[in-house]
Amino acid sequence: MLPWKRVLRPLAALLLTAAVALAAAAGVAQAAAAPSSGWNDYSCKPSAAHPRPVVLVHGTFANSVDNWLALAPYLEDRDYCVFSFDYGQLPGVSFIYGLGPIDKSAEQLAAFVDKVLAATGAAETDLVGHSQGGMMPRYYLKFLGGAAKVNALVGIAPDNHGTTLSGLTNLLPYFPGIGDFLTTNTPALADQVVGSAFLTKLNAGGDTVPGVKYTVLATKYDEVVTPYQSQFLSGSGVRNVLLQDLCPLDLSEHAAIGLFDRIAFHEVANSLDPAHATRTTCASALS
Repeated sequence: MLPWKRVLRPLAALLLTAAVALAAAAGVAQAAAAPSSGWNDYSCKPSAAHPRPVVLVHGTFANSVDNWLALAPYLEDRDYCVFSFDYGQLPGVSFIYGLGPIDKSAEQLAAFVDKVLAATGAAETDLVGHSQGGMMPRYYLKFLGGAAKVNALVGIAPDNHGTTLSGLTNLLPYFPGIGDFLTTNTPALADQVVGSAFLTKLNAGGDTVPGVKYTVLATKYDEVVTPYQSQFLSGSGVRNVLLQDLCPLDLSEHAAIGLFDRIAFHEVANSLDPAHATRTTCASALS
């Protein structure tokens, strides 16, 4: 076995921790469409209280249903029109997405936002994304005209400045071929490594664009996007939140914060409707 393949195996294993909770239900969830009442219901018209539809953007190794089995109903119950979609598909790979080149995935997001806005009649949307799904929309906002169509971006454990995967990516220069392997077989993984050409372009000239409100929700127990501080953004209109500052008892790691952490969900709701925001505490897990 080539030496770099011995490194690739734990590298892939660590990346897959973000998808473990998703994969078990993939076959079942994909067999049924997302709920039609509020979630991917194209007859849904935004209310006066919540005039913008919410587009949910899944993470790497995830899909438009499994990633949002908890958050989509949470927002739907609060009178939002909620939509989700699959992106970053690779040929021959089913159920798990977010693997293709991220700039191309951003083009898919652009087309989906246009579809949602046309269906709902809204002028703008709000985006909520987990992991890659919290970072990829920034390409859409910065390079594909998305800033004119998006009011707010909420990133849940987004890899805004890439990840070291707890230091594993530091070994890549010592194993020639791994980078090419990732770029060829799973381009999105190569794009998310600290210092990639994609991230260099994305972050050049500043993290944000005018007119969009940004929220980053992070957990200090994140084992996939490391160091967790790399998730935070700088610039105007940015709100960076560490969940443990709100509730020290919150032990969520990378997958859990997006899948079922209701403290994070409460902060999502606050970010979508800041005029009616309420304080987030450990008790928010029961709300």
